[in-house]
Amino acid sequence: MKKALVIGVGPLNGLGAKLCKKIANNNFEVFVAGRTKGNLDLVVNNIIEDGNKAKSLVIDTTNEVHIKEMMKSVGSGLNFAIYNVGNNRPGKIIDMDASYFKESWETGCFGGFLFAKEVIKTFLKEKTAGTLIFTGASASLRGKSNFGAFNSAKGALRNLAQAIAKEYAEDGIHVGHVIVDGGLAGERIKQRLSDFDQRVKDGKLIDIESVTDAYMFLYNQNKNAWTFELDVRTSKENW
Repeated sequence: MKKALVIGVGPLNGLGAKLCKKIANNNFEVFVAGRTKGNLDLVVNNIIEDGNKAKSLVIDTTNEVHIKEMMKSVGSGLNFAIYNVGNNRPGKIIDMDASYFKESWETGCFGGFLFAKEVIKTFLKEKTAGTLIFTGASASLRGKSNFGAFNSAKGALRNLAQAIAKEYAEDGIHVGHVIVDGGLAGERIKQRLSDFDQRVKDGKLIDIESVTDAYMFLYNQNKNAWTFELDVRTSKENW
């Protein structure tokens, strides 16, 4: 059985968790990685209840030692990896502590470098034509007032992903970048929006299950017609 690794898994009704479930349903053993053990265990148990295989890994994505240990835990056979880390952190530049900006960059981009480095090394060592996908946002493409730290991290991650895609295409490694343009109809937004149900009804929040289909589409592509980047949004999004 092939193995998949998803880092940046939070609530059960979130993109990371839904990706894990979708991939597991496609005959993968899935390694579910993130910061909060309780969330990870809920996702793993849910996958196992479906008759599939999954294991949880508590990880700080900005810690190189953690990333290396994570790869040892996954072992051989990795075929699909997703970097889904990053949060939409607001703040005006003049009000922002240096540590706040640095933390945003470390989780949004530096962690992506550490993760990608070890994943690519594994693919090359095992001569695996694997797939590595990064989760982006509209911030990957443009700066926005009050989101300078987040924009900087996501823009850097996109450039990193593109560089990796070009470096390792000849090794049969497919690198993709998915821009999620808008709010996802998941647990995190639900906790913040009093009109969540109405927004879902009006089609103003992105359906998470449909987003996971986009990742599987990239994974299943023939190497003679690879996509590096695709974007997903609702029909109501102003873009």
